[in-house]
Amino acid sequence: MLGNKGGTIMANKEVIEVTGSNISTPRIRYAPTNGAIIYPESDGKPMAETERHRDALMDVLLILIEAFKDKPDVCVSGNMMMYYVEGDPHKSISPDVFVSFGIGKKQRRTYRVWEEGKPPDFVLEFSSQKTHRTDQKEKKLLYASIGVREYFLYDPERQYLPAPLLGFRLAEGEYVPIPMNSDGGVASATLDLELRLRGKTLGFYDKVSSEWLETPADIAEARADEEAARADEEAARADEEAARADEEAARADEEAARADEEAARADQETEMRKQVEAEAARLREELERLKAQNTS
Repeated sequence: MLGNKGGTIMANKEVIEVTGSNISTPRIRYAPTNGAIIYPESDGKPMAETERHRDALMDVLLILIEAFKDKPDVCVSGNMMMYYVEGDPHKSISPDVFVSFGIGKKQRRTYRVWEEGKPPDFVLEFSSQKTHRTDQKEKKLLYASIGVREYFLYDPERQYLPAPLLGFRLAEGEYVPIPMNSDGGVASATLDLELRLRGKTLGFYDKVSSEWLETPADIAEARADEEAARADEEAARADEEAARADEEAARADEEAARADEEAARADQETEMRKQVEAEAARLREELERLKAQNTS
């Protein structure tokens, strides 16, 4: 979103000149403030033209915030008013997504180039039916003029740009196209990532790890799926161990039953041996009695 940039006031509008290109946009009215300069936090325009644009923008923001969360010097933001001329709040633009290195993470209401000491290093605009011409002309010239190192355009509806994804890198004050790789990606040297079409969305691919970057929600969902799969594996393993324990218990019961049978058989044999021994003793006594009668 481009803001007003000075020029001749015409009714409620003014002509804005961006390195040779004129745009007519409404001028924001400011209440008197005793000479203090106000830098508005919003230009009053919607964040995105369609729900598809909004969803794509939010996904990219969340992906990049997650990607750089452990780097305290990197600012990732979007849809924030950026002022690039001190003292002139009409010299403004609101990038859909931007990344700025070396300025630190903090809560910002606006991005003032002279306070941060530099413009963003990377800007991504989501082109639409209303913005694609300005994205390719006036914004491109403006971002180059203030020193944004890389400028990318993405068309979520894939209708309005020469290609759904375009990338430009600053060289001697002008943007030169970044060629598409053989795998269909456009490399961002600034982010050290590759932007690629991923189905119907825009994705960021890390060629070092050979992995897609994901939103925190996607990461949490994948982690939950992994934990659920691990829980299923542990449950299956527990079932196997329980089945094995049941088998061992059944085998132990069989062995116990066999031991009981052997013990019972041993008892029977002992009883029979006692009976035989008793009978043998009785017969010996009877034999002795008969011998005694014969000798008398």
